[in-house]
Amino acid sequence: MSGSNVLIVESPAKAKTINKYLGDDFTVLASYGHVRDLPARDGSVKPEEDFSMEWELGDRSKRHIDEITRAAKGASRIYLATDPDREGEAIAWHVKQLLDEKRITGKVDVKRVTFNEITKSAVLDAIAHPREVHQELVDAYLARRALDYLVGFTLSPVLWRKLPGSRSAGRVQSVALRLICERESEIEAFRPQEYWTIEAAFRTPAGSPFTARLVGLNGKKLDKFTLGNKGDADAALATIRPLSFMVRSVERRQVRRNPFPPFTTSILQQEASRKLGFGATKTMRIAQKLYEGVDIGGETVGLITYMRTDGVQLSNEAIDGARRLISSAFGNEYLPNAPRVYKSSAKNAQEAHEAIRPTDMFRRPDQMGRFLDKDEQRLYELVWKRTIACQMASAELDQVSVDITSPKSEAQFRATGSIVTFDGFLKVYQEDRDDAGDDEDKDTRLPAMKDGDDLAKGEVKSDQHFTQPPPRYTEASLVKKMEELGIGRPSTYASILQVLQDRNYVRLEKRRFEPEDRGRLVTTFLENFFNRYVEYGFTADLETKLDDISGGRIDWKTVLREFWQAFSAAVEGTKDLTITQVLDALDEALGPHFFPTPAEGGRDPRVCPVCGDGRLSLKLGKNGAFIGCSNYPGCKYTRPLSIEGGEEGNADRELGNDPDTGYPVTMKRGPYGVYVQTGAPDEPKPKRVSLPKAMNPQDVDLDIALRLLALPRSLGPHPETGQEITAGIGRFGPYLKHGDAYKNLTPDDDVLTIGLNRAVVLLAGVAARKTVAGRELGNHPKDGKPITLGSGRFGPYVKHLKLFASIPKAINADTITLEQAVELLAAKAAKDSGKKPTATATDGEEKPKKAAAKKAPSKAAGAKAAAKAPAEKKAAAPKKATAAAKKPATKTTTKKAAAGD
Repeated sequence: MSGSNVLIVESPAKAKTINKYLGDDFTVLASYGHVRDLPARDGSVKPEEDFSMEWELGDRSKRHIDEITRAAKGASRIYLATDPDREGEAIAWHVKQLLDEKRITGKVDVKRVTFNEITKSAVLDAIAHPREVHQELVDAYLARRALDYLVGFTLSPVLWRKLPGSRSAGRVQSVALRLICERESEIEAFRPQEYWTIEAAFRTPAGSPFTARLVGLNGKKLDKFTLGNKGDADAALATIRPLSFMVRSVERRQVRRNPFPPFTTSILQQEASRKLGFGATKTMRIAQKLYEGVDIGGETVGLITYMRTDGVQLSNEAIDGARRLISSAFGNEYLPNAPRVYKSSAKNAQEAHEAIRPTDMFRRPDQMGRFLDKDEQRLYELVWKRTIACQMASAELDQVSVDITSPKSEAQFRATGSIVTFDGFLKVYQEDRDDAGDDEDKDTRLPAMKDGDDLAKGEVKSDQHFTQPPPRYTEASLVKKMEELGIGRPSTYASILQVLQDRNYVRLEKRRFEPEDRGRLVTTFLENFFNRYVEYGFTADLETKLDDISGGRIDWKTVLREFWQAFSAAVEGTKDLTITQVLDALDEALGPHFFPTPAEGGRDPRVCPVCGDGRLSLKLGKNGAFIGCSNYPGCKYTRPLSIEGGEEGNADRELGNDPDTGYPVTMKRGPYGVYVQTGAPDEPKPKRVSLPKAMNPQDVDLDIALRLLALPRSLGPHPETGQEITAGIGRFGPYLKHGDAYKNLTPDDDVLTIGLNRAVVLLAGVAARKTVAGRELGNHPKDGKPITLGSGRFGPYVKHLKLFASIPKAINADTITLEQAVELLAAKAAKDSGKKPTATATDGEEKPKKAAAKKAPSKAAGAKAAAKAPAEKKAAAPKKATAAAKKPATKTTTKKAAAGD
């Protein structure tokens, strides 16, 4: 190995790819990520020694460093080729420090190289232009690592002492948790406000139909809440119905919609969440694989550029490749006159390297599909489409606004629509959005009309609405919010969201974050006693200072000194903090959550349900917080830290009236959960529908309730059978029905929104099983009775008389033979009887005896049952013996349970 070059990367996958690009005089080794870190114990960062740090080599890393050291001893040059970001710079620095300690760097030239994509040309170009380790980037890493360590190892013990049951606190993770908890508090404090809208159907002189919304009445412009109740809406309808209408004006204008910039890390995570349903962690894992290299026809190559970036610029080569592809694949009309250049608008953006893009624009997703698994291909396609679209021509739309009025302007309507006249970049890519509002203009096409046209008025109807609370954060919207606030970095978003879930501070329900009570307690504690350190502005300002360190504009230890002086004083100030003070603060802040305001005439949730005069409040025990009575120890009532009755505790409420019948629609809580109902006040059996388990009662409004009450709903005919597919809610939850086949919906499917295509996919397996049901295979060779195929809850089976045998997955139910069925039935009969298969196992018996298959409560009882089994007249004896034998066991079990065994 003498005289060879050593190139060190982070991962073995990357090493394997790059090794194929370089000649025999290169040895490519992997560090396997970070090689050392601060030990997970107090004192690893020493503020009293000017923030000196104690580093520890990981157990797993020792072997890799030994291998690197052996190779380095005989090398002529060492290239540190770790990732092109702060973390990669830090790993390169750590490796160089370890080589320094072994006195290797004085004898061997050590250089730093970076490449934004793993292609042969990029790697060779990087090696041809080496540099030194970037000390300012290393200083920024050291400052960030020290800050995170000091916050975690100083604040977490305070949490453990003052708030038992909490896990830990983190510099950025606690701020992200605060965002989630604050949004939940907004939702709980939200009170829906009723409003009504009125739409009318019109026809043009040519007979073309369209609809318009009422915007003015009796000379006044309507705002959202002008029609605040049914009475207001009915009065408006009475004014409108006798009137005739005409077109007052038609306004047309052309608008251009520009393409979106290429992907940064955060936008990739957001779009992968919206379009593909990927979590941030999964997105980054797949992107890492695409970056490090994929075998395509015997050549291993990275398919995308480095996936941790907040830069939006593209290299000239990439832009040129995109423009050549657009011209050849879509035509010159889709190619703008000049390349598009993008600049980041993100706060604290670091544009050290490119946006995320394909390494070769001409590797189209459909061509790469055979080299990738399904998820890899979907993410690659997303990156490819976004990159190509960012260099395409703008889309052009005609927007039309039609004002409609009555002769004396008693009422005014407006209709709006748009027509895409040139799709431009929309031919390839359209960005999704989270939580789009209901009032956004839709791309509705309006018929031709002109000023002064008389319109034929059709149905005029009113619709009741209620304002909606702000939506819970998805992974995409939370990452977007953190980026807007300047909190965290692209490389940290995925790990922050994962840590919050791992520590049971939050949970993901239907892809939205809901805080656990433990998370709310931690946030409330920090807001009350360490408010400065969970402020959004403070955290963002600290991120700015870290960026200033990387730019060489401020000394990293100056930042640490300023932070530590104030932070250590805040921690010192909590030493005399009593548990009573903590409880009072938590009880005041979280009281509205755990003890929601009761409905009129309802029981005060603060009153103890056992003693009747005690006050319920938050308590702290060694295992965490709980709710207990103020009369303790006289009253020992406690309950877990939750709202009484869970999310359903405050479910009973009126939602409004059914506009078709006028009957009230209410939500109630019953013994089997929450349900909605409607009907006449004196109706003995009103229509009721249970809420699906995944649906939060607090999210249900009149519109959702009416859609639930309208179930089952038709999704359309099955494309193969022509039979109707319906979706509904039954005894076992939401389901699909196709002919005689039923299929439960998955937790991710919504019974109110599921479409025909998704339903066909879910029903595919069910339909396949139904094809075999009821078919006769032939007669049993022993008794001549038929053997039939069936399909049940646990899959297909064969049946002979009253004996059932499941068909294993190894046997195709559609092609099973009579001989195979006989073998399965004989094996099942033998298993049921506890005997070897015999000719009489199924011969003439109604059902094989199963007494031996049941676990007897005692040997004596089992023997007695076996002895009496043949005697038909005494068939009940074994049951009595079994029952008698079970009684002592029940008592013993009860005693053990009482003893805590």
